[in-house]
Amino acid sequence: MSNKHGSGSLYLRGTTWWIRYSHRGAEFRESSGSESETVARRLLNARIKETGKRGGRFLGQAEERLRFDDLADMLRNDYVVNNRRSLRRVKVGLKQLANYFGLDRAVDITTDRVGSYIVQRRKDGAANATINRELSALKRAFKIAVDAERLSRAPHISMLEEQNARQGFLEHGQFLALHAELPDDLKDPIEFLYRSGWRVGEMKTLEWADVDLAGQAVRLPPAKSKNADGRTLPLSGPLTDVIARASERRRLDCPYVFLINGRPIADFRAAWDAARTAAGLGHLLVHDLRRSAVRNMIRGRVPERVAMAISGHKTRSMFDRYNIVSESDLRDAMQQRDEYLDSRPTDPKVVPLVRTRKRSRK
Repeated sequence: MSNKHGSGSLYLRGTTWWIRYSHRGAEFRESSGSESETVARRLLNARIKETGKRGGRFLGQAEERLRFDDLADMLRNDYVVNNRRSLRRVKVGLKQLANYFGLDRAVDITTDRVGSYIVQRRKDGAANATINRELSALKRAFKIAVDAERLSRAPHISMLEEQNARQGFLEHGQFLALHAELPDDLKDPIEFLYRSGWRVGEMKTLEWADVDLAGQAVRLPPAKSKNADGRTLPLSGPLTDVIARASERRRLDCPYVFLINGRPIADFRAAWDAARTAAGLGHLLVHDLRRSAVRNMIRGRVPERVAMAISGHKTRSMFDRYNIVSESDLRDAMQQRDEYLDSRPTDPKVVPLVRTRKRSRK
């Protein structure tokens, strides 16, 4: 049975309505999955509309076969092919997304569905920053699929406002207390982080090939930097001593600068937790050392552009999140204001204003 409709037709197979339409000389047949002729006609109209737009690009039923798992595979492959450094974090995000969207077709992951996902993740106790990383992975997966012409469009995914940025940092006295509690092998790596503002992964992978002892500098290659920008860290004072002590412990069979028990640094959370607890520093994170380094450079009157070059921050917004203002900073500001006012002359030098009367016109 056939029912002509525009440039396509409807027909029955058993009790299910099918549609038939053409695009660029090729004939396509597709089940509506329904016993309703009305449902089939709507599908046919949609397909005919699709064949006439997107610059001749037509996906049809192939688009509807694409599932979340396919999106996840394309995203993982993209990270591997382009050697992106955050592959591990993306895999964690995809695992959370799969728990919710794992059985969905890509076309069924709508803006509304994403909104429901956000609600569920918040019920799970996830912070906005965590949810945003997951949403970023989903957005990237959809973009890859659209660019590869496996999807015609991507849903609109809005990012959440992050108001849970961590504000942890160390005053110098607190760092000295922490440093005293650390195991000997961990003292220099932690001091390097505190004084350089480098990321933990950059410290762990620092090699002697990156150290210029004669030039008193450490040069981070782009391949080891999170944002793929190389940078130079001049050595002076305690940082020079840190590298010198590492040189004394250098092993010819190991390229890395910092070692623990003669081996490259792996996970040192247990030692860190024990030291911060003994120093009475609560829930201090290793990453708080990076925030402290940025804050110390700015308080030390290092120009912001130079401080960003040392720490490796590419955007001002992220740098500002690390440049934390404490209560003592606010008190210092008030003291500086008072000192300024106290330094001003106390003799009144008021010049009275002479009022001039307007002459009245006669």
